[in-house]
Amino acid sequence: MWPVRVYHEDTDTAGIVYYANYLKFMERARTEWLRGLGFEQTVLARQHNTVFVVRALTIDYLQAARFNDELAVTVELLVVRGSLIEIAQTIRRTGQVVVTAVVKLACVNTQSFKPVRIPQAIREKLAMRNA
Repeated sequence: MWPVRVYHEDTDTAGIVYYANYLKFMERARTEWLRGLGFEQTVLARQHNTVFVVRALTIDYLQAARFNDELAVTVELLVVRGSLIEIAQTIRRTGQVVVTAVVKLACVNTQSFKPVRIPQAIREKLAMRNA
């Protein structure tokens, strides 16, 4: 779970979170999720020549978040195979679901940006976490 406070810069003139900013909140949570597993994205790029990119995203906006709301963003692993990680993400405000999404991440080579297998160390850590 990654906490997010909504600031003015996140909102439109009505004080409601601009729809694209939810994607930023989810990106931060995914970065912290990987960091929590022991993997810094800069280290993955430098040592394994790999990065994760969003391949596909399905999102449902269920409620509006507003200026000064305290949100909680979650990451739940759904699928790991080959070069793909699929996760579910939820953004909540005091327990109420605001946004849900399913995100497919592709592991790609930093030079060619072509899909490559997820590094073994990450696959093992994800398998332990998903067991």
